[in-house]
Amino acid sequence: MQIEFPGFFDLQVNGFAGVDFNEPCTPEQLHHATTEIRATGVTQFLPTIITSSRDHFASCVHPLLHFADAAIAGIHLEGPYISPLDGARGAHPREQVCDASIEDFKWRQDAAQGRIVLVTIAPEVPNALALIEYLVAQKIRVAIGHTAATPEQIRDGINAGATLSTHLGNGCANLLPRHPNFIWEQLAADELCASFIVDGHHLPAATVKSMVRAKTPARTILVTDAIAAAGCAPGVYTISGMQVELQASGRVAAPGAANLAGSSLAMNDAVANTVRFTGLALADVLPMASMQPANYLGLDPRGTVIADWDESNYALSVTTVIS
Repeated sequence: MQIEFPGFFDLQVNGFAGVDFNEPCTPEQLHHATTEIRATGVTQFLPTIITSSRDHFASCVHPLLHFADAAIAGIHLEGPYISPLDGARGAHPREQVCDASIEDFKWRQDAAQGRIVLVTIAPEVPNALALIEYLVAQKIRVAIGHTAATPEQIRDGINAGATLSTHLGNGCANLLPRHPNFIWEQLAADELCASFIVDGHHLPAATVKSMVRAKTPARTILVTDAIAAAGCAPGVYTISGMQVELQASGRVAAPGAANLAGSSLAMNDAVANTVRFTGLALADVLPMASMQPANYLGLDPRGTVIADWDESNYALSVTTVIS
């Protein structure tokens, strides 16, 4: 069945098609990555720069600022103001994790020429609440992620102005108190939308179904958290200089590591997986990847996508992108 829908908007893309946004890119690399992302139905996205030093951040963001493509709708700064703990930190480099700092953020925003529109932060790190309040005053969206916060600290972050959970259920310790814990607190918070990586590796199907039910489809946003391995054959790739391995199953992790390191997911597959995992209709899932992430940033979806939907096999194949 052929369908038509607004272009996808991905809030979290670390890289794609062999190109790592967490290393300085050439214009040719950015053109290649953007072209390949667009072929999956994504007409707007936020290149995501993870925890790094100021100088490395500036070297990564500089090429993005000089690449004229309307698909790049801003920058997502994921870290460095996150938990330093193993598990919660994920694949972010421990040596570059730091306390929240308005001065440090101002430096990075100046380097990004004001293009940072979303910041992921752990609300328990020192000075986090002051930074969240500052970001909100600057009309920058704040997400909670890579955290080991108590439920009370999550609530403090929400009261300060956080409005999103970054890849909820991931970027946290493998073992948590049964209840209460920061996942339950974020699921229960009507003030928070939540983003999910629905690739079958980051979250089991039943977890996706339960979490979407808790947040409601209207407050659910699909992200890929794609790295350079996305759209590529199995092999070894990098994110911010760290080697990771893409397995034939689609799982991405540092060789021998238990924790994941981004994904190889494409947004059209994320939509199909969400339909399969939740039992929701395709019409209810498509806005999670287009209208809702765009509206979260105060934008409208861009362009139109024409795709073939194979309902029996849960396959969404993009055929034409008009952006």
